[in-house]
Amino acid sequence: MRAFRPGLRLVALSVLAAAAADPAAAQDWVPRQGAELQVLDKVTARISVLRAGVGQAARYGTLTITVRACNARPPDEVPDAAAFLEMTDSRRAAGSQQVFRGWMFANAPGVSMLEHPVYDVRVLDCR
Repeated sequence: MRAFRPGLRLVALSVLAAAAADPAAAQDWVPRQGAELQVLDKVTARISVLRAGVGQAARYGTLTITVRACNARPPDEVPDAAAFLEMTDSRRAAGSQQVFRGWMFANAPGVSMLEHPVYDVRVLDCR
């Protein structure tokens, strides 16, 4: 036989009410002017750090990386950064040079990553 706990239901309702009052408060991101990216050349095992402003392109080998947006978490929250990147590879055919387009997250690089035979790219920070 299941016992009814009115106090438990009240706690659950108050948590839902608090979340409904300000659902985006814990999800705020602060737009930044530039991204700091780490690039690995898998052939030479060379790691480099690139910095590019929003709207600017950075080149690394045959890659051109354009930062479209870069957002960071507020200082009072767990540090994280997310950048919307577009990457092209000059070695590919003219109609299929784009190799990546989307968001990359500093704290979760495996969520959305570049699949390239020569290069790995990851977001380090937004500044």
